[in-house]
Amino acid sequence: MANATAVARGTVHESFRLRRDAVLLAGDDGGQTLRHSRFELPLGRLGVGRSALVLRLSDHWVSEVELHRLVTGLEGEHRVLAAQVLLRRLAAHSWLERRLEIGTRVLLEITPRGLGSGSVPAARRHDRLARYHLSRFAAVRPQEGRLAVLTPLSLSTVGCVDPALGRVLADAAGGACDRVAVAAALGVDETAAGRVLDELVTARVLVAPGQEEQERNTAPLAYWSAEDLTVHERSRPGAHVEPVGGTYPFRDRFPAPPLRPEPAVVRSVVLQVPDLDLAAKQDDTFTRVVRARRSIRAHDDQRPITREQLGEFLYRVQHTEPRGEAGGQEIGARPYPGGGSLCELEIYPVVTRCDGLDPGLYHYDSLDHRLNLLNERGGEDTPLLRYARAAAGVATSPQVLLVVTARVQRLMWKYEGLSYPMVLKNAGVLTELMYLVATAMGLAPCALGAGHGSGFATLSGLDPLVEPSVADFLLGSRRPGDGP
Repeated sequence: MANATAVARGTVHESFRLRRDAVLLAGDDGGQTLRHSRFELPLGRLGVGRSALVLRLSDHWVSEVELHRLVTGLEGEHRVLAAQVLLRRLAAHSWLERRLEIGTRVLLEITPRGLGSGSVPAARRHDRLARYHLSRFAAVRPQEGRLAVLTPLSLSTVGCVDPALGRVLADAAGGACDRVAVAAALGVDETAAGRVLDELVTARVLVAPGQEEQERNTAPLAYWSAEDLTVHERSRPGAHVEPVGGTYPFRDRFPAPPLRPEPAVVRSVVLQVPDLDLAAKQDDTFTRVVRARRSIRAHDDQRPITREQLGEFLYRVQHTEPRGEAGGQEIGARPYPGGGSLCELEIYPVVTRCDGLDPGLYHYDSLDHRLNLLNERGGEDTPLLRYARAAAGVATSPQVLLVVTARVQRLMWKYEGLSYPMVLKNAGVLTELMYLVATAMGLAPCALGAGHGSGFATLSGLDPLVEPSVADFLLGSRRPGDGP
Protein backbone atom coordinates (compact mmCIF):
# COMPACT_ATOMS: atom_id res chain seq x y z
CA MET A 1 0.00 0.00 0.00
CA ALA A 2 2.90 2.33 0.84
CA ASN A 3 4.45 1.65 -2.55
CA ALA A 4 1.17 2.34 -4.34
CA THR A 5 0.84 5.67 -2.54
CA ALA A 6 4.41 6.58 -3.46
CA VAL A 7 3.80 5.81 -7.10
CA ALA A 8 0.50 7.71 -7.15
CA ARG A 9 2.27 10.80 -5.80
CA GLY A 10 5.33 10.49 -8.04
CA THR A 11 6.38 12.92 -10.74
CA VAL A 12 4.53 12.76 -14.04
CA HIS A 13 6.87 12.12 -16.96
CA GLU A 14 6.41 11.61 -20.70
CA SER A 15 7.41 8.80 -23.02
CA PHE A 16 7.31 8.76 -26.81
CA ARG A 17 7.04 6.27 -29.61
CA LEU A 18 6.64 6.40 -33.38
CA ARG A 19 2.97 6.63 -34.32
CA ARG A 20 1.68 3.18 -35.12
CA ASP A 21 0.38 4.05 -38.57
CA ALA A 22 3.83 5.23 -39.75
CA VAL A 23 6.58 3.14 -41.34
CA LEU A 24 10.33 3.56 -40.92
CA LEU A 25 12.24 2.85 -44.13
CA ALA A 26 15.97 2.37 -44.65
CA GLY A 27 17.50 3.62 -47.90
CA ASP A 28 20.33 2.08 -49.90
CA ASP A 29 22.55 5.00 -48.90
CA GLY A 30 22.03 4.30 -45.21
CA GLY A 31 19.55 7.14 -44.79
CA GLN A 32 16.23 6.70 -43.02
CA THR A 33 12.76 7.94 -44.01
CA LEU A 34 9.43 8.04 -42.21
CA ARG A 35 6.39 7.35 -44.36
CA HIS A 36 2.67 7.66 -43.75
CA SER A 37 0.34 7.22 -46.75
CA ARG A 38 1.28 10.15 -49.03
CA PHE A 39 3.58 11.84 -46.48
CA GLU A 40 7.32 11.35 -46.10
CA LEU A 41 9.89 12.80 -43.73
CA PRO A 42 13.50 12.17 -44.87
CA LEU A 43 15.75 11.84 -41.83
CA GLY A 44 18.95 11.42 -43.79
CA ARG A 45 21.96 9.55 -42.51
CA LEU A 46 21.80 9.80 -38.77
CA GLY A 47 24.59 9.16 -36.33
CA VAL A 48 24.75 5.92 -34.40
CA GLY A 49 22.93 7.33 -31.37
CA ARG A 50 20.08 9.02 -33.23
CA SER A 51 19.70 6.05 -35.57
CA ALA A 52 19.37 3.75 -32.56
CA LEU A 53 16.86 6.17 -31.01
CA VAL A 54 14.65 6.13 -34.11
CA LEU A 55 14.76 2.33 -34.27
CA ARG A 56 13.87 2.14 -30.59
CA LEU A 57 10.98 4.56 -31.09
CA SER A 58 9.56 2.41 -33.89
CA ASP A 59 8.44 -0.30 -31.47
CA HIS A 60 9.02 0.88 -27.89
CA TRP A 61 8.11 3.76 -25.62
CA VAL A 62 11.15 5.92 -24.88
CA SER A 63 11.43 8.42 -22.04
CA GLU A 64 13.90 11.30 -21.77
CA VAL A 65 15.90 9.25 -19.27
CA GLU A 66 16.07 6.30 -21.67
CA LEU A 67 17.04 8.61 -24.52
CA HIS A 68 19.90 9.99 -22.47
CA ARG A 69 21.10 6.53 -21.47
CA LEU A 70 20.84 5.16 -25.03
CA VAL A 71 22.69 7.98 -26.77
CA THR A 72 25.31 8.41 -24.06
CA GLY A 73 26.14 4.71 -24.16
CA LEU A 74 26.67 4.79 -27.93
CA GLU A 75 28.14 8.20 -28.67
CA GLY A 76 28.73 10.01 -25.44
CA GLU A 77 27.13 12.86 -23.52
CA HIS A 78 27.87 15.45 -26.21
CA ARG A 79 25.37 13.83 -28.67
CA VAL A 80 22.37 13.90 -26.31
CA LEU A 81 21.31 17.41 -27.36
CA ALA A 82 21.17 16.41 -31.04
CA ALA A 83 18.98 13.42 -30.13
CA GLN A 84 16.68 15.63 -28.08
CA VAL A 85 16.35 18.05 -30.99
CA LEU A 86 15.38 15.15 -33.27
CA LEU A 87 12.81 13.95 -30.75
CA ARG A 88 11.28 17.44 -30.52
CA ARG A 89 11.23 17.73 -34.30
CA LEU A 90 9.36 14.45 -34.68
CA ALA A 91 6.89 15.41 -31.95
CA ALA A 92 6.30 18.88 -33.41
CA HIS A 93 5.27 17.32 -36.75
CA SER A 94 3.03 14.65 -35.17
CA TRP A 95 5.22 11.66 -36.00
CA LEU A 96 5.16 10.56 -32.35
CA GLU A 97 2.60 9.38 -29.86
CA ARG A 98 2.96 10.61 -26.27
CA ARG A 99 2.31 8.84 -22.99
CA LEU A 100 1.88 10.30 -19.48
CA GLU A 101 3.17 8.09 -16.67
CA ILE A 102 3.75 8.11 -12.94
CA GLY A 103 6.47 5.60 -12.30
CA THR A 104 5.33 2.46 -14.09
CA ARG A 105 1.67 3.49 -14.04
CA VAL A 106 0.43 4.71 -17.42
CA LEU A 107 -2.31 7.34 -17.19
CA LEU A 108 -3.07 8.23 -20.79
CA GLU A 109 -1.72 8.30 -24.32
CA ILE A 110 -2.03 11.04 -26.92
CA THR A 111 -2.27 9.88 -30.53
CA PRO A 112 -2.04 12.53 -33.25
CA ARG A 113 -4.60 12.52 -36.06
CA GLY A 114 -2.82 15.11 -38.17
CA LEU A 115 0.66 15.22 -39.63
CA GLY A 116 3.17 17.89 -40.56
CA SER A 117 3.82 21.45 -39.47
CA GLY A 118 0.95 23.00 -37.53
CA SER A 119 -0.76 19.68 -36.84
CA VAL A 120 -0.13 19.67 -33.09
CA PRO A 121 -2.93 21.41 -31.16
CA ALA A 122 -1.83 24.46 -29.22
CA ALA A 123 -1.27 23.50 -25.60
CA ARG A 124 -3.94 24.72 -23.22
CA ARG A 125 -3.56 24.98 -19.48
CA HIS A 126 -6.44 24.37 -17.11
CA ASP A 127 -7.73 26.99 -14.72
CA ARG A 128 -7.28 25.87 -11.13
CA LEU A 129 -10.65 27.37 -10.18
CA ALA A 130 -12.64 26.22 -13.23
CA ARG A 131 -14.94 23.23 -13.42
CA TYR A 132 -14.89 21.42 -16.73
CA HIS A 133 -17.58 19.66 -18.75
CA LEU A 134 -17.38 16.90 -21.33
CA SER A 135 -17.62 18.45 -24.79
CA ARG A 136 -20.87 17.63 -26.53
CA PHE A 137 -18.77 16.71 -29.58
CA ALA A 138 -16.69 14.14 -27.68
CA ALA A 139 -16.99 10.48 -28.67
CA VAL A 140 -15.72 7.49 -26.71
CA ARG A 141 -14.80 4.29 -28.53
CA PRO A 142 -12.56 1.23 -28.10
CA GLN A 143 -9.10 1.53 -29.63
CA GLU A 144 -5.98 -0.57 -29.22
CA GLY A 145 -7.50 -2.46 -26.27
CA ARG A 146 -8.51 0.64 -24.33
CA LEU A 147 -11.04 3.44 -24.38
CA ALA A 148 -10.21 6.39 -26.59
CA VAL A 149 -11.95 9.76 -26.58
CA LEU A 150 -11.79 12.29 -29.39
CA THR A 151 -13.67 15.18 -30.94
CA PRO A 152 -13.80 16.39 -34.55
CA LEU A 153 -12.64 19.78 -33.24
CA SER A 154 -9.20 18.43 -32.35
CA LEU A 155 -6.38 16.56 -34.07
CA SER A 156 -5.56 14.51 -30.96
CA THR A 157 -7.07 11.32 -29.62
CA VAL A 158 -6.77 10.64 -25.90
CA GLY A 159 -6.26 6.99 -25.03
CA CYS A 160 -7.62 6.29 -21.54
CA VAL A 161 -5.04 3.68 -20.57
CA ASP A 162 -5.88 3.99 -16.88
CA PRO A 163 -9.51 2.84 -16.42
CA ALA A 164 -9.99 5.51 -13.77
CA LEU A 165 -10.03 8.09 -16.57
CA GLY A 166 -13.44 6.68 -17.48
CA ARG A 167 -14.70 7.98 -14.14
CA VAL A 168 -13.26 11.42 -14.92
CA LEU A 169 -15.18 11.48 -18.22
CA ALA A 170 -18.35 10.27 -16.51
CA ASP A 171 -18.05 12.98 -13.86
CA ALA A 172 -17.52 15.61 -16.55
CA ALA A 173 -20.54 14.34 -18.50
CA GLY A 174 -22.77 14.20 -15.45
CA GLY A 175 -21.93 17.63 -14.14
CA ALA A 176 -18.47 19.07 -14.00
CA CYS A 177 -15.03 18.24 -12.68
CA ASP A 178 -11.99 20.17 -11.51
CA ARG A 179 -8.44 19.17 -10.62
CA VAL A 180 -9.52 18.11 -7.13
CA ALA A 181 -12.10 15.73 -8.60
CA VAL A 182 -9.59 14.43 -11.15
CA ALA A 183 -7.05 13.81 -8.38
CA ALA A 184 -9.65 11.88 -6.36
CA ALA A 185 -10.77 9.82 -9.37
CA LEU A 186 -7.23 8.86 -10.36
CA GLY A 187 -5.78 8.59 -6.86
CA VAL A 188 -2.97 11.06 -7.66
CA ASP A 189 -1.92 14.40 -6.23
CA GLU A 190 -3.25 17.64 -7.66
CA THR A 191 -0.08 18.36 -9.61
CA ALA A 192 -0.44 15.11 -11.55
CA ALA A 193 -4.19 15.70 -11.89
CA GLY A 194 -3.42 19.10 -13.39
CA ARG A 195 -1.22 17.52 -16.06
CA VAL A 196 -4.00 15.12 -16.99
CA LEU A 197 -6.53 17.95 -17.05
CA ASP A 198 -4.23 19.97 -19.33
CA GLU A 199 -4.16 17.13 -21.86
CA LEU A 200 -7.95 16.70 -21.83
CA VAL A 201 -8.45 20.45 -22.23
CA THR A 202 -5.87 20.67 -25.04
CA ALA A 203 -7.62 17.85 -26.89
CA ARG A 204 -10.94 19.73 -26.39
CA VAL A 205 -12.41 16.68 -24.73
CA LEU A 206 -13.14 18.79 -21.66
CA VAL A 207 -14.36 22.38 -21.99
CA ALA A 208 -14.79 25.22 -19.51
CA PRO A 209 -18.30 26.60 -18.85
CA GLY A 210 -17.83 29.44 -21.35
CA GLN A 211 -16.76 27.01 -24.06
CA GLU A 212 -19.65 24.69 -23.28
CA GLU A 213 -22.01 27.64 -23.70
CA GLN A 214 -20.46 28.37 -27.10
CA GLU A 215 -20.84 24.75 -28.20
CA ARG A 216 -24.51 24.75 -27.34
CA ASN A 217 -25.78 28.27 -27.93
CA THR A 218 -23.37 30.31 -30.07
CA ALA A 219 -22.95 30.19 -33.84
CA PRO A 220 -21.36 28.45 -35.64
CA LEU A 221 -20.90 25.47 -33.29
CA ALA A 222 -24.49 25.55 -32.05
CA TYR A 223 -25.72 24.70 -35.55
CA TRP A 224 -23.74 21.49 -35.77
CA SER A 225 -24.83 18.20 -34.27
CA ALA A 226 -22.03 15.97 -33.04
CA GLU A 227 -22.96 13.34 -35.63
CA ASP A 228 -22.96 15.75 -38.59
CA LEU A 229 -19.66 17.34 -37.64
CA THR A 230 -18.00 13.97 -37.08
CA VAL A 231 -19.06 12.61 -40.48
CA HIS A 232 -18.08 15.83 -42.22
CA GLU A 233 -14.66 16.08 -40.58
CA ARG A 234 -13.85 12.40 -41.11
CA SER A 235 -14.74 12.46 -44.79
CA ARG A 236 -12.60 15.48 -45.67
CA PRO A 237 -8.85 14.83 -45.82
CA GLY A 238 -6.45 17.66 -45.20
CA ALA A 239 -6.29 18.36 -41.47
CA HIS A 240 -6.30 14.73 -40.36
CA VAL A 241 -4.44 11.94 -42.11
CA GLU A 242 -6.80 9.07 -41.40
CA PRO A 243 -7.46 6.92 -44.48
CA VAL A 244 -9.88 8.52 -46.95
CA GLY A 245 -10.50 7.01 -50.37
CA GLY A 246 -10.14 3.74 -52.22
CA THR A 247 -8.02 1.73 -49.80
CA TYR A 248 -10.00 -1.54 -50.16
CA PRO A 249 -10.06 -2.17 -46.38
CA PHE A 250 -12.11 -5.38 -46.66
CA ARG A 251 -10.60 -6.92 -49.79
CA ASP A 252 -8.76 -9.58 -47.75
CA ARG A 253 -11.62 -10.17 -45.32
CA PHE A 254 -14.85 -10.50 -47.31
CA PRO A 255 -15.79 -11.23 -50.91
CA ALA A 256 -16.89 -8.20 -52.91
CA PRO A 257 -20.69 -7.73 -52.87
CA PRO A 258 -22.02 -8.41 -56.39
CA LEU A 259 -23.44 -5.83 -58.77
CA ARG A 260 -26.86 -7.51 -58.82
CA PRO A 261 -28.85 -7.70 -55.58
CA GLU A 262 -30.85 -10.82 -54.82
CA PRO A 263 -34.12 -9.90 -53.07
CA ALA A 264 -36.77 -12.49 -52.21
CA VAL A 265 -39.16 -12.22 -55.18
CA VAL A 266 -42.87 -13.11 -55.21
CA ARG A 267 -43.21 -12.63 -58.97
CA SER A 268 -41.65 -10.53 -61.71
CA VAL A 269 -43.13 -8.04 -64.17
CA VAL A 270 -41.16 -7.57 -67.38
CA LEU A 271 -41.13 -3.95 -68.52
CA GLN A 272 -41.02 -2.61 -72.06
CA VAL A 273 -37.70 -1.01 -72.98
CA PRO A 274 -38.43 2.58 -74.05
CA ASP A 275 -37.28 4.06 -77.32
CA LEU A 276 -34.83 6.70 -76.12
CA ASP A 277 -34.24 8.03 -79.63
CA LEU A 278 -37.95 8.80 -79.87
CA ALA A 279 -37.94 10.28 -76.38
CA ALA A 280 -35.04 12.53 -77.38
CA LYS A 281 -37.13 13.92 -80.24
CA GLN A 282 -40.24 14.41 -78.13
CA ASP A 283 -38.65 15.83 -74.95
CA ASP A 284 -38.43 19.56 -74.46
CA THR A 285 -34.99 21.16 -74.49
CA PHE A 286 -32.77 20.65 -71.49
CA THR A 287 -32.91 24.32 -70.51
CA ARG A 288 -36.71 24.37 -70.59
CA VAL A 289 -36.89 21.15 -68.57
CA VAL A 290 -34.56 22.60 -65.95
CA ARG A 291 -36.58 25.81 -65.76
CA ALA A 292 -39.87 23.90 -65.53
CA ARG A 293 -38.68 21.55 -62.79
CA ARG A 294 -40.65 21.87 -59.56
CA SER A 295 -42.18 19.71 -56.86
CA ILE A 296 -45.74 18.58 -57.52
CA ARG A 297 -47.32 16.74 -54.60
CA ALA A 298 -50.88 16.19 -55.85
CA HIS A 299 -51.59 13.44 -58.41
CA ASP A 300 -54.41 12.93 -60.92
CA ASP A 301 -56.04 9.80 -59.50
CA GLN A 302 -58.64 9.81 -62.28
CA ARG A 303 -55.80 9.07 -64.70
CA PRO A 304 -53.05 7.40 -62.66
CA ILE A 305 -49.55 6.80 -63.90
CA THR A 306 -49.30 3.77 -66.20
CA ARG A 307 -46.98 0.79 -66.05
CA GLU A 308 -45.40 1.94 -69.31
CA GLN A 309 -44.71 5.40 -67.89
CA LEU A 310 -43.24 4.00 -64.69
CA GLY A 311 -41.09 1.59 -66.68
CA GLU A 312 -39.79 4.34 -68.98
CA PHE A 313 -39.06 6.57 -66.00
CA LEU A 314 -37.11 3.86 -64.17
CA TYR A 315 -35.14 2.95 -67.28
CA ARG A 316 -34.18 6.56 -67.92
CA VAL A 317 -32.96 7.19 -64.38
CA GLN A 318 -31.54 3.83 -63.28
CA HIS A 319 -30.91 1.34 -66.09
CA THR A 320 -27.58 -0.43 -65.46
CA GLU A 321 -25.08 -1.74 -67.98
CA PRO A 322 -22.43 -4.14 -66.61
CA ARG A 323 -18.87 -2.94 -67.25
CA GLY A 324 -16.75 -5.85 -66.03
CA GLU A 325 -14.54 -5.58 -62.96
CA ALA A 326 -12.25 -3.03 -61.36
CA GLY A 327 -10.17 -3.73 -58.27
CA GLY A 328 -11.86 -7.09 -57.81
CA GLN A 329 -15.40 -5.62 -57.89
CA GLU A 330 -18.12 -5.78 -60.50
CA ILE A 331 -18.89 -2.32 -61.83
CA GLY A 332 -21.56 -0.83 -64.04
CA ALA A 333 -22.74 2.30 -65.81
CA ARG A 334 -25.93 4.21 -65.06
CA PRO A 335 -27.43 7.42 -66.46
CA TYR A 336 -25.91 9.37 -63.55
CA PRO A 337 -22.33 9.42 -62.18
CA GLY A 338 -21.48 7.42 -59.05
CA GLY A 339 -18.30 6.92 -57.08
CA GLY A 340 -16.25 4.04 -58.44
CA SER A 341 -19.07 3.00 -60.82
CA LEU A 342 -20.22 0.73 -58.00
CA CYS A 343 -23.96 1.32 -58.55
CA GLU A 344 -24.85 0.95 -54.88
CA LEU A 345 -28.23 2.70 -55.08
CA GLU A 346 -31.39 0.65 -55.59
CA ILE A 347 -34.97 1.78 -56.23
CA TYR A 348 -38.01 0.19 -54.58
CA PRO A 349 -41.35 1.42 -55.97
CA VAL A 350 -44.19 1.28 -53.44
CA VAL A 351 -47.20 1.21 -55.77
CA THR A 352 -50.61 2.38 -54.57
CA ARG A 353 -52.27 3.24 -57.91
CA CYS A 354 -50.67 2.43 -61.25
CA ASP A 355 -52.62 1.48 -64.38
CA GLY A 356 -51.50 -2.01 -65.40
CA LEU A 357 -49.65 -2.83 -62.17
CA ASP A 358 -50.93 -4.39 -58.96
CA PRO A 359 -50.35 -2.51 -55.69
CA GLY A 360 -47.39 -3.66 -53.65
CA LEU A 361 -43.73 -3.17 -52.87
CA TYR A 362 -41.45 -3.82 -55.85
CA HIS A 363 -37.75 -3.80 -56.54
CA TYR A 364 -36.56 -2.42 -59.85
CA ASP A 365 -34.11 -4.83 -61.46
CA SER A 366 -32.07 -2.27 -63.35
CA LEU A 367 -30.00 -4.90 -65.18
CA ASP A 368 -32.92 -6.82 -66.71
CA HIS A 369 -35.40 -3.90 -66.67
CA ARG A 370 -38.16 -5.55 -64.72
CA LEU A 371 -40.08 -5.09 -61.50
CA ASN A 372 -39.89 -7.80 -58.86
CA LEU A 373 -42.82 -7.90 -56.46
CA LEU A 374 -41.55 -8.33 -52.90
CA ASN A 375 -44.62 -7.68 -50.76
CA GLU A 376 -48.23 -7.42 -51.86
CA ARG A 377 -49.00 -5.36 -48.73
CA GLY A 378 -46.84 -2.51 -49.98
CA GLY A 379 -49.82 -0.52 -51.25
CA GLU A 380 -51.76 -0.72 -47.98
CA ASP A 381 -51.86 2.03 -45.38
CA THR A 382 -48.56 1.44 -43.56
CA PRO A 383 -46.27 3.62 -41.40
CA LEU A 384 -44.12 4.06 -44.52
CA LEU A 385 -46.96 5.62 -46.52
CA ARG A 386 -48.39 7.54 -43.57
CA TYR A 387 -45.01 9.18 -43.02
CA ALA A 388 -44.69 9.95 -46.73
CA ARG A 389 -48.08 11.70 -46.68
CA ALA A 390 -47.12 13.71 -43.63
CA ALA A 391 -43.72 14.65 -45.09
CA ALA A 392 -45.36 15.81 -48.33
CA GLY A 393 -48.26 17.51 -46.55
CA VAL A 394 -50.93 15.64 -48.54
CA ALA A 395 -54.04 13.76 -47.45
CA THR A 396 -53.84 10.77 -49.80
CA SER A 397 -51.07 8.31 -50.50
CA PRO A 398 -48.94 8.96 -53.61
CA GLN A 399 -49.55 6.82 -56.63
CA VAL A 400 -45.95 5.63 -56.40
CA LEU A 401 -43.46 6.15 -53.60
CA LEU A 402 -39.93 5.47 -54.78
CA VAL A 403 -37.68 4.42 -51.90
CA VAL A 404 -33.99 4.67 -52.72
CA THR A 405 -31.69 2.39 -50.74
CA ALA A 406 -27.93 2.00 -50.64
CA ARG A 407 -26.08 -1.30 -50.61
CA VAL A 408 -23.47 0.35 -48.45
CA GLN A 409 -21.10 -2.62 -48.36
CA ARG A 410 -20.45 -2.07 -52.07
CA LEU A 411 -18.78 1.23 -51.18
CA MET A 412 -17.37 0.26 -47.80
CA TRP A 413 -15.54 -2.70 -49.34
CA LYS A 414 -13.50 -0.22 -51.39
CA TYR A 415 -13.55 3.12 -49.61
CA GLU A 416 -12.59 4.39 -46.17
CA GLY A 417 -13.80 7.58 -44.55
CA LEU A 418 -16.23 8.70 -47.22
CA SER A 419 -18.55 5.79 -48.00
CA TYR A 420 -21.72 7.17 -46.46
CA PRO A 421 -21.12 10.78 -47.55
CA MET A 422 -20.65 9.40 -51.08
CA VAL A 423 -23.98 7.57 -50.78
CA LEU A 424 -25.73 10.83 -49.96
CA LYS A 425 -24.01 12.65 -52.84
CA ASN A 426 -25.00 9.92 -55.29
CA ALA A 427 -28.56 9.96 -53.94
CA GLY A 428 -28.69 13.71 -54.52
CA VAL A 429 -27.56 13.29 -58.13
CA LEU A 430 -30.18 10.59 -58.67
CA THR A 431 -32.88 12.76 -57.10
CA GLU A 432 -32.14 15.64 -59.47
CA LEU A 433 -32.19 13.25 -62.44
CA MET A 434 -35.57 11.93 -61.26
CA TYR A 435 -36.92 15.48 -61.24
CA LEU A 436 -35.66 16.22 -64.74
CA VAL A 437 -36.89 12.98 -66.30
CA ALA A 438 -40.30 13.28 -64.61
CA THR A 439 -40.60 16.86 -65.82
CA ALA A 440 -39.65 15.88 -69.38
CA MET A 441 -42.26 13.09 -69.28
CA GLY A 442 -45.00 15.34 -67.93
CA LEU A 443 -45.23 13.50 -64.59
CA ALA A 444 -45.58 14.87 -61.06
CA PRO A 445 -42.32 14.57 -59.05
CA CYS A 446 -41.62 15.45 -55.43
CA ALA A 447 -38.60 14.54 -53.29
CA LEU A 448 -39.13 14.08 -49.55
CA GLY A 449 -36.79 15.41 -46.90
CA ALA A 450 -36.92 12.11 -45.02
CA GLY A 451 -38.63 8.74 -45.06
CA HIS A 452 -39.70 6.13 -42.51
CA GLY A 453 -36.58 3.96 -42.42
CA SER A 454 -37.84 1.33 -40.00
CA GLY A 455 -41.19 1.15 -41.78
CA PHE A 456 -39.45 0.36 -45.05
CA ALA A 457 -37.16 -2.19 -43.38
CA THR A 458 -40.19 -3.98 -41.92
CA LEU A 459 -42.06 -3.98 -45.22
CA SER A 460 -39.09 -5.07 -47.34
CA GLY A 461 -37.38 -7.39 -44.86
CA LEU A 462 -34.04 -5.72 -45.64
CA ASP A 463 -31.45 -5.28 -42.92
CA PRO A 464 -31.01 -1.49 -42.52
CA LEU A 465 -27.32 -2.03 -41.71
CA VAL A 466 -26.85 -3.78 -45.04
CA GLU A 467 -29.22 -1.79 -47.25
CA PRO A 468 -30.67 1.29 -45.54
CA SER A 469 -33.16 3.60 -47.22
CA VAL A 470 -31.49 6.95 -47.96
CA ALA A 471 -33.93 8.91 -50.14
CA ASP A 472 -37.64 9.02 -50.93
CA PHE A 473 -39.44 10.36 -54.01
CA LEU A 474 -43.11 10.71 -54.88
CA LEU A 475 -44.17 10.05 -58.46
CA GLY A 476 -47.53 10.12 -60.16
CA SER A 477 -49.61 11.53 -62.99
CA ARG A 478 -49.92 15.29 -63.26
CA ARG A 479 -53.34 16.89 -62.89
CA PRO A 480 -54.63 19.12 -65.68
CA GLY A 481 -53.42 22.66 -65.11
CA ASP A 482 -50.31 21.58 -63.20
CA GLY A 483 -48.11 21.89 -66.26
CA PRO A 484 -45.27 24.38 -66.55
